[in-house]
Amino acid sequence: MNIERVAVDESVARNMPPEQFVEALSALDVPIELVGERESFGPGDVVVSFGHRDSFLDAAWVHCIRAGYDEFPVGVYEEAGTFLTNSTGIHDTTVGETVLGYMLTFARRLHAYRDGQSANEWRLPEYHEPFTLDGEQLCVVGLGTLGRGIADRAAALGMNVVGIRHSGRSVENVSTVYTPDELHEAIAEARFVALAVPLTTETEGMFGTEAFETMRDDAHLINVARGPVVDEAALISALEAGTIAGAALDVFAEEPLPEESPLWDFENVLVSPHSSWATNQFHADMAAFVGENVEKYESGQTLTNRVI
Repeated sequence: MNIERVAVDESVARNMPPEQFVEALSALDVPIELVGERESFGPGDVVVSFGHRDSFLDAAWVHCIRAGYDEFPVGVYEEAGTFLTNSTGIHDTTVGETVLGYMLTFARRLHAYRDGQSANEWRLPEYHEPFTLDGEQLCVVGLGTLGRGIADRAAALGMNVVGIRHSGRSVENVSTVYTPDELHEAIAEARFVALAVPLTTETEGMFGTEAFETMRDDAHLINVARGPVVDEAALISALEAGTIAGAALDVFAEEPLPEESPLWDFENVLVSPHSSWATNQFHADMAAFVGENVEKYESGQTLTNRVI
């Protein structure tokens, strides 16, 4: 199966400079073009895009530069006979380091010191506030690529990592693996709970009032999964009541997070703009991934991360 061109949709600008991505793809032995919303496609085209356009259905294969492909009408792609792939599996380092940064920030009170700096105030911590990650328990909910990236880095700092995995099979650097029906048992003793699951009918709203009441009152929630995995109203109530100690949130039910959201105003909440994946080498990482799949496509092999 021959590819006539790789069409890079301008929407990739949401995540990286399109020109740098096109340059990174230039080593491929096929034409690379940057295209706009009015472009049409044919059966020899591969499209790389941030989001869906109906015109993509005329291409042979569409690659989503995100792990989440929620907005792509999977059933329509299947009917059209158009392959769809996503980018899961490339963010273990970036997301793992970000989660480590969240935990270190809370443990070493870096957020409080930065707030003090912004106010020109010398704020010493209360004796009970700072702690170290060494020996603390982390529960990683979802032990796919992201979850394992988190677990590996946490274990390297001496944390006791437990986790939740559908199969219940063991994972390197995770001392105990629970199944989803054992959620409350898994999170009950954790100082940090990191969510790294895909958004599905099973995971939507999985963290609500009962989960927060199960967590330790000195525990922190970290969400690098999808916003709807957490019941935000229940989270806000838990933070207001002191049911949990804080939260680090990279994803939200509505993005960008609305200005009126109470989550902006908690001293014990870290808000980042869905950026845990971000790196200045994203264009190179994505080009390598797409390049490998181009070779597989042309040789008739199964595409990596094929959704349809």
